[in-house]
Amino acid sequence: MLVVLLAASPRAKAQAAPNPGENIAYLVTFGSQADKSWGDDDFTQTFFFLIPKENRQPVYIRVFDPDCGGQHDEAKFGWNTRTDFSLYGGPGAHSAPDARAISPQGEYRSGTLLRQQSFGAEKTYDNKWYTFGPLNPLEGELVPEFDGYVFKMVVQGQSGDDGNLYRYFLSTSPTENVPVEGGNAFTYEYSFRLAAVPGRKTHLYPFVNDRVVSIKQSNFDVDGDVGLKIFSVAKNGHPATVSGNNVWASSTHQIAEKEHGLSLDFQLTTLSKAPNDLVFYVTDQYDTALPFFAVPLGGPPRYRYEVDVKIRK
Repeated sequence: MLVVLLAASPRAKAQAAPNPGENIAYLVTFGSQADKSWGDDDFTQTFFFLIPKENRQPVYIRVFDPDCGGQHDEAKFGWNTRTDFSLYGGPGAHSAPDARAISPQGEYRSGTLLRQQSFGAEKTYDNKWYTFGPLNPLEGELVPEFDGYVFKMVVQGQSGDDGNLYRYFLSTSPTENVPVEGGNAFTYEYSFRLAAVPGRKTHLYPFVNDRVVSIKQSNFDVDGDVGLKIFSVAKNGHPATVSGNNVWASSTHQIAEKEHGLSLDFQLTTLSKAPNDLVFYVTDQYDTALPFFAVPLGGPPRYRYEVDVKIRK
């Protein structure tokens, strides 16, 4: 089922992470000396990049604005932050359980280190792209469930207290954003900035496999000025709990059989003009984290209204 959905998912803009359809302003990773109340619980974010198994052409993972000290980043007490971008492939890069966990513990850096680059406040890549590659798709880990090869990028704030805001693009070109046909990107824990536009809706798309009976959504430091509802083929705006400043909040929701093999749509509606950085993840009844794909598998879900018709004799 998952392989079929990957093949059928929209491809036109599948290579940007965050994807335009998610309506996320930026990914964000703070320096390791930052106050967690600013919106980052562990100063680490892991993203995975999927290349279809049949693709043998070189690919590139491009990072927009990887420095921490310029136009898009969040300064606190003077630019003093260094951020490491570490790219992994090979066996274990995705399949190791710690690689898919919601916290950077144990063997979360599993796999083979292919490239590593550290960025500070230098202006070289401020508002510009840095490119990892070329990468032979075979350097990634073959993941049969996804019918493709997967690379892992671990971003970690090594020092300082500023917020590094950045974006990705999976490309066939080292100098332009040219989509990889059938590619996608996903994460198991999202650390990001909401668009500071009242009324703007952000979409998060966790994929629900056939083993999921219930889910628990957990979010950190939403600051209480955001509305959160769940949409799917079976849910038409179910309310979910949001957190306050520097605290976690969660709520549990049952999964209907017809939601299996499809994506949910967590819609966060911004109510404030202030910047808001937060963390979000979803687990199943076994506390296993579900993947958020940049382009939702099966497409954005649409509620299916069912009429219960009873015939009287």
